[in-house]
Amino acid sequence: MTQDATTGRAEILADPEAVAQRTAEFLTEQALAKQGAFMVALSGGSTPKRLYEILAASPYAAKFPWDRVQLFYGDERFVSPEDESSNYHMSSVAMLSKVPVPSSNVHRMPTDGDPADAAHRYQRELQAAYGADTLEPGRPLFDVVLLGLGENGHTASLFPGTDVLNETQAWVGTCVPHDAPHTRLTLTYPAIASSRFVLFLVAGAGKADIVAKVRGGDAAQPSTHITTEGELIWMLDRAAAGNAAGADD
Repeated sequence: MTQDATTGRAEILADPEAVAQRTAEFLTEQALAKQGAFMVALSGGSTPKRLYEILAASPYAAKFPWDRVQLFYGDERFVSPEDESSNYHMSSVAMLSKVPVPSSNVHRMPTDGDPADAAHRYQRELQAAYGADTLEPGRPLFDVVLLGLGENGHTASLFPGTDVLNETQAWVGTCVPHDAPHTRLTLTYPAIASSRFVLFLVAGAGKADIVAKVRGGDAAQPSTHITTEGELIWMLDRAAAGNAAGADD
């Protein structure tokens, strides 16, 4: 069964803290239930940052299976890993530096050399972890893909009007947004679709309009075209849910 951004269910929670707490609970439940490697694509943003801080603290830090998790990234700015705007840097400060995850289990996107070559290198790393060069239906690449939602409809670094939106084969692409700084690397639609769960983490009244557009099927929004062969879940606070609050929770 395939789900997309319009058919995925919503969990509507009180506030951003509740979204982060619920997602920490969900990830831990899924990780403990999974046998073998637990493959996660991390997201940038303020709500994911709070999620990572929660996972790095009691009670989750002690019970999360850090030795089995394989952490990848949904997107990255083409900056140094020490740069304040780096998603890897944010996740490292908030979580990775505080938990016993083996360094070999953390797969940051390369941000050196040519961006197209870096995207190809990261795809090879994903293929090595997957054990094949081609995505196979029924054998998802990721257990969980975490996504945010920009007010311009982007998610990961799938920005409006960029060529990466048309990618149907590569797992990783490059993007130069028209309305945001830095060249980016990003997972593509097919890579995100190869997942057991896709979780949109969205909070704040400023996101209510774009949530409504994407969930309503507005084709002009890149996030509308996110699919998964598993289950898509919106983790929304009441402000982001807007008029839909109470309808799905």
